[in-house]
Amino acid sequence: MAGDDRVPFVVAVRHAWIRNATDRHFAYLVVAAAAILPRLVVLLTQRGTITAAYVDKGSIFARTFVEHGTYGFIPGHPSAYTQPLYGFFLIPPYWAFGTSWVVVGAAHLLVAAATALLVYEVGRRVVSPLGGLLAALATTLHPYLIWHDMHMNREILDHFLAAALVLAVLVAADRRSWGWAAFGGGIAGVAILGNVRLAALPLVLGAYLLWRHRRAALVPALALVVAAVAVVSPWVVRNGQSVGCYVVTTDGRALWKANNVNTLETLRAGKWIDNVPGIPGAPLTPQDAGAIYAKTGRVVPTDECAQMRFYQRKAFDFVRDHPGEKATLAAWGAKMLWQPSVTKTADRNGSGTWLDTLRSSAEPVFMIVLYVLGAIGLFLVPRRFAVLALAILAYNTLAAMVFVGETRYRTPWDFLIAVLASATAVALMARRRSAQRDTATRSDPHSDAPRTRSGRGDGRPDPSPTRVPDPS
Repeated sequence: MAGDDRVPFVVAVRHAWIRNATDRHFAYLVVAAAAILPRLVVLLTQRGTITAAYVDKGSIFARTFVEHGTYGFIPGHPSAYTQPLYGFFLIPPYWAFGTSWVVVGAAHLLVAAATALLVYEVGRRVVSPLGGLLAALATTLHPYLIWHDMHMNREILDHFLAAALVLAVLVAADRRSWGWAAFGGGIAGVAILGNVRLAALPLVLGAYLLWRHRRAALVPALALVVAAVAVVSPWVVRNGQSVGCYVVTTDGRALWKANNVNTLETLRAGKWIDNVPGIPGAPLTPQDAGAIYAKTGRVVPTDECAQMRFYQRKAFDFVRDHPGEKATLAAWGAKMLWQPSVTKTADRNGSGTWLDTLRSSAEPVFMIVLYVLGAIGLFLVPRRFAVLALAILAYNTLAAMVFVGETRYRTPWDFLIAVLASATAVALMARRRSAQRDTATRSDPHSDAPRTRSGRGDGRPDPSPTRVPDPS
């Protein structure tokens, strides 16, 4: 059972809130409240901008689908120029309740709370009930996420699916279950529809299952990969039939923006890759055509597949012809991903406001503490989780080196670091409690307990907060 592999920080406690942390219902209430209340404040204070500024393409696609039955920028012209999941997510609430900030905010609040509860379950399984509570609180009270989650950003779904995926893979590995592995693969497939950077992650997770159980995990590993392919395939087929190319997204320009001779200079100047100068005479993108339609009602024909191949070819040519600059750009992307302060760009939302103060003060302090505690936690959690966390974080770093990294691309996986950090926090609490009891025992002249280095009243030694040998 998974509980047998938890870090054995079992220590008697007197504080009621710690005792209550072992109760799932209490923990769920605390975690849900921590997720919802601060985000509700952000929602109410930012209500005027949520559906008016920095609108995700998925919202435009969802509105077009609800109003005209076409998933794209322009009625009657299907498009694949976005990763479709966020638009899929918005279609039901848009159809049922409209497109106001209340609808978007309520949907995001529910997802944020569900994500925090999933992190709690991951921490409970790997560390302890208290560890799960601490990990969930650290994750959901992340200063950057409290604000970011309440605006139209697809990363809120990335975060939810990341936590669900890790939990499913842990269960699949612990139970050697191909059913749970297939379920995890299905989640991975949905995650790919929201973030194409994760396209190869099912292979990493399949390799993890094989590492855990060798040949016995062959069927679960295959089930995970096949399930991911099965989930993604209908969308790819739709694009082949309706758009003309069998891909997840036709946004090849995003790859080019991250890989051209102007990218590094643009990033060093404090701008984002959206500010990279365009190519003179480049074909019109579906997004450009959509903007023209929104302003004038005029439909400008575009060839999505052709412009996708055009930009992909330009990106591949850059990597081939400028390997040294690409290596520098890759290192820059990794730095931007992992720096504790929020990535700042000249055209960022909230530039020059109190948000910048939080980005340069509260966020770095929070992340530095999390990084330090998480690094220590690598040596305290069971090896099975440490390996999984490192594999996923390494994969995300490689993706940032290919596509350029940013804070928002890291935060969906920061819960892994939070779980590691929770193991450290629980260990420190256990040591402190043990030291207090040891001091109390030595100072009590009427105590009949043997004078041992123990915090127990009966002289038995405390369980040592050391790493559990992993059977895998």
